[in-house]
Amino acid sequence: MRTGADYRKALRDGRRVWVMGEGWAEDVTTHPATRAMVDEYAAWYGRHLDPNWQPLLLSPHNACGESLPWAYVAPKTVEDLVGMGRSFAKTTFLSAGNITHTPAYGNLIALGVLTAAQSGGAPAEQIAAAAAYRDDIARTGRFLTYCGGAPIIGQRMRPDPADRVAFKLVRETDRGIVVSGRLGMHTSPAYAEDVYVGALSRMEVKGRPASFIVSVAAPGVTVLCRKRATRDDNPFVSPLSNRFDELDGQMWLDNVLIPWERVIFVDPSPEAIPRWLRWHHLYGWLAKAEFTLGLALALTDAMGLKEHELTTEYLVDLVISVQTVRASLVAAERDPEFTAASYCFPRHAHLAAGGIQLLKARARMSEILRIIPGSSLVVAPSDRDLAAPELAAGLEESFGGGGYTALQRAALLQMAWDHVSSALDGRESAFEAHASGGLPNWRGWLRRNFGDYNALANAVCDMLGQPMPKIDLDNIRTAPITARRTTTPPTPANGKR
Repeated sequence: MRTGADYRKALRDGRRVWVMGEGWAEDVTTHPATRAMVDEYAAWYGRHLDPNWQPLLLSPHNACGESLPWAYVAPKTVEDLVGMGRSFAKTTFLSAGNITHTPAYGNLIALGVLTAAQSGGAPAEQIAAAAAYRDDIARTGRFLTYCGGAPIIGQRMRPDPADRVAFKLVRETDRGIVVSGRLGMHTSPAYAEDVYVGALSRMEVKGRPASFIVSVAAPGVTVLCRKRATRDDNPFVSPLSNRFDELDGQMWLDNVLIPWERVIFVDPSPEAIPRWLRWHHLYGWLAKAEFTLGLALALTDAMGLKEHELTTEYLVDLVISVQTVRASLVAAERDPEFTAASYCFPRHAHLAAGGIQLLKARARMSEILRIIPGSSLVVAPSDRDLAAPELAAGLEESFGGGGYTALQRAALLQMAWDHVSSALDGRESAFEAHASGGLPNWRGWLRRNFGDYNALANAVCDMLGQPMPKIDLDNIRTAPITARRTTTPPTPANGKR
């Protein structure tokens, strides 16, 4: 496992990163918009070298006497999935679910790329290259992130439908392909080293749908990050926003060479890659839900409400959502499915049910966390206010008491505000409306992965005690998932496009 210092050094690779509203980030390890997240990713690597964390983050010794980080395992058994899941749960909770793409997520992408090559009839040399890349990630800790490859709004508005693509193949060379274009939103591009670009681009190479992996530092690559979440510079007031801002972004490619060993022929719809990614997504969403519940419990005590019946009912509502998703993950990991190459992945019917539960409940969970502290959430003082001589006594009288100092109670209130009422929360809510396809796609995945339509319908009919037609409802499962939104460019005033 690389160290945090190794990771920082790897980011000083000449990458071109522009932060919206601020300009070029010459060094993402020191720029004000990016350095905090670099610190968090460096800490992620460092935990794997910390003896206190290793029992949770490292797998048991293999035949060679080595322990592999769970983050980089290629799962083959239920035990692998359970060990990986536990490590995801503990590490994602540390950011309240705000760090959704870690190097562990990159390993799952690479495993999905390999599976896509194996299941999609890719040439043997591509399968070997994908396997070597996955192994290299496990060996080096290289950080890979994901982009579906769909065009962004300006590209979808082009007059010629043939041009409504994210990028185009410029030419093929002996070394690889050269591509140009602009890729839509994906997460943590400023902090990753590679980006997997999926086949939603509809690009074909040698007559076949193709995806590829591009280095963030490759010549011709520019990363554009969204503006930072608005926050107070004081960590007491913005304890989450000051640390966990992934800076989703776009990537522009200007005649970028992609080596042949990084080009993968895939089936574009659906790709095999999301098998593991939805699992990781759900752990991130669960971390946010558990953090919400933890804050609600702490505030219930701090606000003197633990004997209040309605507050208890609010807490039970939060517990139901958290425990439902925990149960979905347990079921998914202990009742898995397998790829043709015997890799193990959580069963999607269980994952989808958990994801749908949280997508539906997330707004209500945030609302409950705003209700429990009442108006104190809005007017909570900062540590600077509490330290001001002319205010200290009055604020202590207003916010202290019941076993809490004003500083302690204010710290909880500020944490809750940053979690569910800040710009960081607004970003997360907006992003999750699109990440993983949103609720319509999660419903579609559940519909396609539920396997008991015929068995249940026919079992009921068998109990009637008379001959009944054999019911076949496979069309429900096989119907296409809701298509991506299409864009129709507006007709110009002259009526011509």
